[in-house]
Amino acid sequence: MSRHQSPSRRRRRLVFVSHNPVWGGSEELWSAAAAELAECGHEVVAVTFPAFHDALPIKRLKAAGGRVHALYEWLSALGNSRLMRFLAGRIQPGLLRLRLATLPRPDLVVISQGTNFGAHQLANVCAALGLPYALITQKAQEAVWVPDTVLDSVRRAYAGAAWSYFVSRHNLRLTEEQLGQSLRPKASVVCNPFLTSWDAPLTWPEEAGAYRLACIGRLYPFDKGQDLLLRVLAAPKWQARPLAVTLYGEGTYRQGLEGMARHLGLASVRFAGFATDVDAVWASHHGLVLPSRAEGLPLVLVEAMLRGRFPIVTDVAGNAEVVTDDQTGFVAAAATEAALDEALERAWVRRAEWRTMGQAAAASIRTLVPKNPAAVFGDELLRLLDADSQTKGGVPL
Repeated sequence: MSRHQSPSRRRRRLVFVSHNPVWGGSEELWSAAAAELAECGHEVVAVTFPAFHDALPIKRLKAAGGRVHALYEWLSALGNSRLMRFLAGRIQPGLLRLRLATLPRPDLVVISQGTNFGAHQLANVCAALGLPYALITQKAQEAVWVPDTVLDSVRRAYAGAAWSYFVSRHNLRLTEEQLGQSLRPKASVVCNPFLTSWDAPLTWPEEAGAYRLACIGRLYPFDKGQDLLLRVLAAPKWQARPLAVTLYGEGTYRQGLEGMARHLGLASVRFAGFATDVDAVWASHHGLVLPSRAEGLPLVLVEAMLRGRFPIVTDVAGNAEVVTDDQTGFVAAAATEAALDEALERAWVRRAEWRTMGQAAAASIRTLVPKNPAAVFGDELLRLLDADSQTKGGVPL
């Protein structure tokens, strides 16, 4: 997207809404795109959970003149508790209706949802108000289906969207299957932004002492599968090999996973907490291991490949869309202990090739994702508005 307001493109008014109560990778795309659009002179408002307001992309949005509103400030005192999530899910639609009523009419409302049906009520609020909206879906999984009780509402939400964006082809296809309806041609795949440099030269850590893999992600085994990895690493053959694994991330299951690692006697596994410096992680680790049960397309996978690190991933969601098995990384056939062990074994046998495979991964990922995904997505939203204006007979923008 141009960094300057084009004379032929008038100023647009966009509202970004996130239904998620906790900041995570699913918040990076909409927030960065909102900041990009504000910096290009468009009028941007974000409606989010209050805890988001200290995040760097939100601060960038404010610095560019964007406005940020909270849906339910009084709930922030409950933190990320079950009560907070229960209440938020039930009062969000009404609060969004009230919030939108206080704002100037937007040209487009962009709703970001962590799952493929989490924000259907928010979308239907926009439809009831006659506001055009687009949906961003960050995750879909085979094990979680849309309940019949809300299926019609979810179908209406997608059918009424000006466009639906997904972060992997898998997530788009699976959502169509679960809804029993086609979303195309008004649906496409977009890329999430990453938190590492595109242009920085590739480096490689020392290999003395041990080979080191990083497992990066929220400590949430239901999706991220860290328990699978710990069980595999408990096998005698892995215990005897000079392989160390660092788990980065926080979550409500950290103590349980740490206890599991101690119980299994995994002296070569450590928990390092949340990583604020992505490049520092890759300065000391040779590869990425992701035992995921569910994903969209992991930011950490793209970041690892950009930094010249080979990945070991499970064949879920968009992982195999960017990793070529045995060429730019290793793909476990399923999110099971046996499949993960098999992929790790193949990687271990070829450990002398890890650096060259990482270089191949770095070259490959740069052909699959744009240098500035947030700017590209911002441009997509403006083109969507341009096309809508032309369809309605408006002045070409």
